[in-house]
Amino acid sequence: MTGVTTLANRTQFDPLGAGALLAGVLAACLGAGALIGLAAGSAGIGMGIGALVGVPASVAAVIARYRGV
Repeated sequence: MTGVTTLANRTQFDPLGAGALLAGVLAACLGAGALIGLAAGSAGIGMGIGALVGVPASVAAVIARYRGV
């Protein structure tokens, strides 16, 4: 039975979940950056900084979530 794959041998990686986690963390960082930037005087600059922080934060969140899979 070399061609049989059992459920125990299958990985639990979910590409849709990973993409949603990426988008969710990035959107949260953009929103927080926009709010902080709005309070400081420029929502656009705050969103830019939020994007700079959000991209590595979202990648780190996916790595942390799916590390053991």
